[in-house]
Formats: sequence, structure tokens, C-alpha cells
Amino acid sequence: MAHLNSPLVGQAGGARELATPALVLDLRAFERNVTAMQEHCNRVGLKLRPHAKTHKSVEIARRQLKAGAVGQCCAKLGEAEALAAGGIEGLLVTSPVVTAQAFARVAKLNAKLSDFMIVADSATCVDGYERAGEASGKRLKVLVDVDIGLHRTGIAPGEPALALAKKIAGSAHLQFVGLQGYAGQLQHMPAFEERRTQSLAALKLLGRTRDAIIAAGIACPIVSGGGTGTFNIDAEARVFTELQAGSYIFMDKQYGEVRIANAAPLPFETSLFVQTSVISASMPGLVTTDAGLKSFATEAGAPIIHSGAPDGATYFFFGDEQGGIMLGGADKRLALGAAVLCTAPHCDPTVNLHEAYHVVDGDRLVDIWTIEARGRSA
Repeated sequence: MAHLNSPLVGQAGGARELATPALVLDLRAFERNVTAMQEHCNRVGLKLRPHAKTHKSVEIARRQLKAGAVGQCCAKLGEAEALAAGGIEGLLVTSPVVTAQAFARVAKLNAKLSDFMIVADSATCVDGYERAGEASGKRLKVLVDVDIGLHRTGIAPGEPALALAKKIAGSAHLQFVGLQGYAGQLQHMPAFEERRTQSLAALKLLGRTRDAIIAAGIACPIVSGGGTGTFNIDAEARVFTELQAGSYIFMDKQYGEVRIANAAPLPFETSLFVQTSVISASMPGLVTTDAGLKSFATEAGAPIIHSGAPDGATYFFFGDEQGGIMLGGADKRLALGAAVLCTAPHCDPTVNLHEAYHVVDGDRLVDIWTIEARGRSA
């Protein structure tokens, strides 16, 4: 697919000449992040099934699989459909679905893929999946989604989860394969010890549920969950078999505030940026850029300036299409056309606002990767 910046690929200095706003991926930092998380999982004995809701990209999924990941998690069926169209296997849809239209799509995915799974947290899900499995011509693999504190999706741990697992295991067209538990409420908790204490308590609930299912004579080979903020805590509980972390490949302002032991930052680099250009400089100490509310996720505040502006400069939203930079003094300047690189406040929804990654290596634009699942919110 041709992109506006395609003519710059391979040109020295092309990374600074991009038509903006542009979503930029630092290739080397991204690759180091992919390697670091995979090596961590290998070291602690966990499989890695990264969450594609972060990147929504077939190319990134391929690179994670090549590094050793066992598949991809998808938040929505649309993400799974986009990745499946690109030949990606090992897909787990981490949100339950309940409508007839969604069940028909599940059947198509199950028929198409050799390794497809989805979660359930109600009998309604299970009944619909039973029909989908039958329609697909093969058993549909299902995990019980257990609520371990987020209260977003998931059935209560213990007896309710066990009853749902029994229903799945007794179905003619379903295969119970395990549990999912995600403590999303803890991922951005800044203090490590508090995050560790609460995470281990949440995972104890999941572990007891797993044990009850096994005691009932039902195999539970997969326990999937966790995230970037608890990546170095999750293995300690000895509950998960696989990790669903996603944001580690990019990082953002929110995860930049999360600390591990000894107040050290998470051991992943910021690799994702939005590049913007100065389009007006009429006021002393202030310039206007071309990246506003439509270029960044905004629920976590304004982006952080990574490079291209004077020390002490701060970014703010100046409207839908424009951003502003307070330069930190009336004597400070930024030239018209100057390129400024910003760290996203929240990486996942920022990615969803853009059509492609502009992959850079130093000052060179080396490739452009389409974001195939962009906007696939259903």
C-alpha cells in the first residue's frame, strides 16, 4: 500500500522530512523491547502471547512470533479478523461476545484458523459458542474469563467459574482449554511493592480457581493473563502459563511512570512517537504544531516532548488539528517547519488514530508498516 511518505523510504535524513503528523517507530528500540520480553518469559518459564490491541499490525505480530511468541491476543473480533487475513495464527480473543452476528464471525474464524481461542464469562457466551463450534465444523477452544479485580469482564472466581468450566467441558462442540485473568487495575500503579502485593493477591484467586477445576477432573492447560506493568511479578505467583503483555514493545507516558524494585523504571525503551511540525511561530515563547487532539490519545493528558524542542518546553493541545509548545521563555525559538518528536500519553489508542508506522533507523526512514486493524473496534 502506498503512503504519503513512501518516497522518503531509504533516503538519508528522510526521517526528519516526514509529512506530519506521523506515527514513528524507532526500529532498534522496538527490536530490543521484543527481545527483552521474550528472553524474560523464556527465563521464567512462561509462554508469551502478546496483545495485538497495542499494535494492530500484521508485521509486528509476525516479528513477535519470529522472536518466540506462541500467538497473539486480540481485544475484539475485528482485530482477530485482520490478523487472520494476514496469516497470523495462535489467536486468542480476550473479550467475550454475546450477539448472533458475533457468534457467526466466531464460527468463520474457527473454521479459518488452525489455532483459535476465545473467552467466556457467562452461559450466554457458552451457548452461542456451542452453535459457532457446530457451524464451523470443529470444536471451538474456550477459556473461562475470571474477574480478579478489574470488574470489566469475567465471572467470579471459585464456584461460578468452575460451573462455567463444567458447562464448556460438557459441550459437544466446545473444548475447555483454561482460564484468563487480567488485573488491569494494577498495571499502571506506580509503586512496585504495592503493585506486587495486590497482584499476587489477585492471582491467588485465579490459582485457587484453577486448582478447583483440576480437582473436578477437568484439565486446565492454559492460564493466560498479566501485562506490562506486572510482567516481573506474574511468574512469581506460579499461576500463569502465558503472559499477555502488549505495551512493552512501545511504552508511553503512563508506563514511563511505573517503577520496579529500587524505584527503577521498567526495563523497556520508548520506541513509539508522534512526529509533528511547527506551523506557526507568531507569539514569543510559543509555537503551534500540526498534531492536536486527533493525533494523540488524550485521556492521559498531553504528550511528553522527546526531542526537537528546547529543554523545559511543554506540549499542550491547541485544538482538534493543532498542538502548542510553550518554549519555556520568550527568548526561546523554534523555526517554522521544525520537527518535534513526542512520546504518546497512551500508546494503544494513539496507534488506533494512525494509518501506518513510519519505521526509522537513526535519521533514515527504512519502511512503512500498515496498521491493518486500525479502527476495528467491533
